[in-house]
This record gives sequence, C-alpha cells and structure tokens, in this order.
Amino acid sequence: MDTWQILHIPDNPPIAPDQQPTVDVIASLIDPEFANTLVRRLNQISPLENLRHVKRVKKKFVEGGKTQLSVILCLASENGNQLESMQNDVQELMNSYKLSPFITKVCKYAALSKEEWEEQCKLWPTSYHPPTYNIDGITGFSEEDSQSVFKFMKYAIQLAKSSDNLVVNAAVIVDPSVKQVITTACDQTCSSYSPTNKITLETSCCEKLEAFISHSDSDGVLNHETVHSNSFPDKSKQLCTGVSCLYPWQWADQQSDMSSCYWHPLRHAAIVAIESSAARDRYLFPSLGKIQDKSFEMDRMQSSSAGSLAKRQKTNSTNVHSDDNLDANGEGSSSLSARPYLCTGFDMYLVWEPCIMCAMALVHQRIRRIFFAFPNPNAGALGSVHRLQGERSLNHHYAVFRVLVPQQILSREG
Repeated sequence: MDTWQILHIPDNPPIAPDQQPTVDVIASLIDPEFANTLVRRLNQISPLENLRHVKRVKKKFVEGGKTQLSVILCLASENGNQLESMQNDVQELMNSYKLSPFITKVCKYAALSKEEWEEQCKLWPTSYHPPTYNIDGITGFSEEDSQSVFKFMKYAIQLAKSSDNLVVNAAVIVDPSVKQVITTACDQTCSSYSPTNKITLETSCCEKLEAFISHSDSDGVLNHETVHSNSFPDKSKQLCTGVSCLYPWQWADQQSDMSSCYWHPLRHAAIVAIESSAARDRYLFPSLGKIQDKSFEMDRMQSSSAGSLAKRQKTNSTNVHSDDNLDANGEGSSSLSARPYLCTGFDMYLVWEPCIMCAMALVHQRIRRIFFAFPNPNAGALGSVHRLQGERSLNHHYAVFRVLVPQQILSREG
C-alpha cells in the first residue's frame, strides 16, 4: 500500500449481521393485561441467564392499531420434543393462562454494533449498549494525531533489528499527552548486546523487512491465508524467527548455543520496555518511595480504569526526556513533582502483535492504547488468535489499533 492507515481492532471478532448465531426458545402470544404478572413469574422460575441481552417480551402492532405481545417462556431443549421437555413450573404457568407455545429463534450473543443490533431485532428484540469508554481513536484520529502515530510506529520499525542482524520485535512507550517517547526496547531473549545500547536501522534490516513485506498482500498486510494458517511463508518465516512473540518457544530449541549470548525466554520487547520505564521512574524520582506509590494506588482505585489522562500528573514537554537523552545527573527532571503510577495513560507501539504474556503485562501496567504493525498468527493476543482486550473479567482494558505501513517506509530510503 502507498499510504498509512490506522484500524481499530474491536474487542470481539466482527460477525456479519445476517450470520449471527441463534438459539431456539419457546414463546407464546399473551394477553397484554397479564404481561407484567407473567414476566415477573417467568423471571423467577425460568431466568434467561445466558441471554441477558434478549428482551423477554416482543411487541408487534397489528391491523386496527392493536398491540400484540409475545413472551419467551424458556429456552428450548436441544434433545427430544422441545415443547414436552419444558420444566414443570413453566408448563403449569402455561396451562393456567391457556398459552399456546411455539418455537422461535433469538440471537445468541449481544450485538457489538448498531448494525448487528438492527439485524437481531428482526428475529426478536434485544438490547444494545455502545462502548462506554472514551479513548481517543476509537471513533477516528485527527490529522495531527494520525501523523504522531505514524511517526512513533516508524520509529519502532527502525528499532526492529538486533546486533546480529536478526529482525526482532521492538517496543516504544509514549506519553501521548506530550507526544514524548518514554522508553524503547527490543527483544532480548537472546541478547549479545547491552540493554542500554542504541539500536539503529542498518541495510540488512531494511532488506529483511522488505522481504517480509513482499510476502504480504498488496496492501502491505498479511493476506488471509497467511494470517489463518498459523505460519508465515517459508522465506518470511526464516527472516522473522528472532521475533519472540511470534515464536515464544523458540528459545527452548536454541539452548545448546548459549556461549556467545545471554538467554532469557521472558525478555520480550514489551517486557523489557516496561522494565525500562520503571527504571526511568526510579531515576527521575529517587527520593519518592512507597508513600508516593500508595497515593497513586488510591487514586487509581477511586478512578475508572478507562478514565482520562487526568489520572497522571501532566508534565511539561520541555522537561520530559527519552531514556536516550537522560544525563547522569538527571538534569531537567527537577520540575517533575509526581511519580507516575506504572504506565497509566501511556501508549505502546509494537512492530508485531504481542503474545498473551506481553498483552497481559500491558494490562497490569495500565497502558491506554496499543498500536502494532504486523499480526501474529502464531500467538497473537489482540486479534489474530485471542482478543484479550475483550475479556470482561479483567480490571483494565486498553484500545487496540493496527497500523498499516507503506512499503516504502521499509526501504533503505525510508
């Protein structure tokens, strides 16, 4: 492709509105006069536990301006005669009000979009609750914000190379409130270089990334077959074997060659970046200890996990430095009055979609948004294999975006 694009990755896989899975329920026409009594009783004896998005009553206007009501009595049995398998309490209620049951279908899952909801209501009315969190980018990016995203993603791609000429994953943590890089990191599952070394984009890296993109589809992204086959084409697979999130178990096959490098299977780019961010905080706030951490913990508990950047003390952009620019004396940091709580409000840029371990670590760090350039069909946690961002049981949720990168960005001149 010739231009950058930013795509929001929804919390759950999209389903064509007319292809949503359904389940059978037993329903009946009822007299509107008895509607409230019947609904209260049915909610007691036959609650729709796994169909909370489905409304119990369906209203329909018929000729003459009259209202026709239907009510769901219970779920239909999957085995045998569905009507005869109703529980005794429901049968007694049905006999008492002389109801005539029939089988109908309702949508099995809650709608994820207004289009899905409209299609669901053609079968039986359901409830629709749009996302309540307000994170910049969910409904689109301004031109200024888009250019900022592209700049930081380009920087992450430039870091995606190790000193032994392997393409690896790279991570960049950014404070979007001041558009400032907080820290950067690359995979260190096999590291023959110091974590403080500055990594630059060399010719071999460009060639490897270009070759990888050449195996993508015409839009610069992996094609359908590649994404869903759980493997890359043979050539690009060889080029990207150093990407820890793509091949999280590869270190186990390489333990025999440990003489020239330092091995640690958990040091994926995102994990190393988190560690570096924490080290930066300790460097900038050497006199602040557990008391400061406690105050931020209390603030976090009192705030919504999807709240605004106000949870983080705003900093002056002239006094914020990336880890590459911090000097030994910490000059320029004296005006920072409050130590941030973990990575609350920060953005994470990754060249490859993170694995489950890295994605969960970013949940714990309270990252606000994650941007990645390439999917991870082997172990991707944010759309390719799993969707951790849609796991409702977690106490923090971030927004996830895929950045489609122009092919010329990966050329030597890019």
